[in-house]
Amino acid sequence: MKNVSPKALICALLTSTLLFTTNVISAEPKITTNVEVMQKFVHLNKSTIDDLVTLKGIGHKKAQAILAYRQQVGEFKSVSELINIKGIGEKVLSDNKERLKI
Repeated sequence: MKNVSPKALICALLTSTLLFTTNVISAEPKITTNVEVMQKFVHLNKSTIDDLVTLKGIGHKKAQAILAYRQQVGEFKSVSELINIKGIGEKVLSDNKERLKI
């Protein structure tokens, strides 16, 4: 291996550090997405699984149950009708009542 001068080594080290930190600094944080998701309304008669899973206490399984209920029974007539679905109780309803629409 050739002898590398200390100046060249320092220059290479500083250049690579500068390139690395520039990429880290320019990365945009994704903090606002959760806030935006939590503020939007979920329409029980129009929502998709992706919309429903944004509700507190609703995972994919319960979201699928909501869609199945909608297919079997028809459109929701009130938000409180959500508790007719197995696994969804008063707590889930009260946690999400502000975001739910018909």
